[in-house]
Amino acid sequence: MPAIVTASQLRSILGVSASLYNDAYLDDVLDSAESVILPMLVTYKSPVAKAELSDNVATFTTQGDHPFSVGQSVVVAGVSATFNGTHTVTDVSDDHTEFTAAITAADVKQFNVIPAGSATLSGASTYVGNSAVESAILSVSVQIFQNRTAGGGAIEGVDFTVTPFRMSRGLLSSVSGLLGPYLDVETMVQ
Repeated sequence: MPAIVTASQLRSILGVSASLYNDAYLDDVLDSAESVILPMLVTYKSPVAKAELSDNVATFTTQGDHPFSVGQSVVVAGVSATFNGTHTVTDVSDDHTEFTAAITAADVKQFNVIPAGSATLSGASTYVGNSAVESAILSVSVQIFQNRTAGGGAIEGVDFTVTPFRMSRGLLSSVSGLLGPYLDVETMVQ
């Protein structure tokens, strides 16, 4: 299910009716666009090195500074069944290497998480309402939609030039200007 742009927004941009292309079809197009765009963006993720549970308060120690604030929803994974899941941050240490969350379970002494688990801001909610990211997803969605509906995947421009490579690397280049401030530079060197 798309998180940032709705099927009705895409339908409005494309100028198509619901009877011609239903929400499920347009949601699939949007999911494809989000799966291309979102992995390139900063996800606000930190590796979890240690965990502890005392009096229903879980303390997570991260490897280095984390970007979380009190009240944010964080998805913890790869730690253990007791700790994994979505939690609301209740406190952050002064040096931003620890955060706490309420978990109701038996106490667990501090342990090292090997290999490191992860703590990530919940979902794509960080970018909901961000007009640059919405525009990039809409742009890529339109290209995907047109590629699916054009015969042979080739679309003829107003100058009668055939553009068969709409789904190439150029697709990402066409929206990189919009996404510039939000790109995760670490993904570029992997």
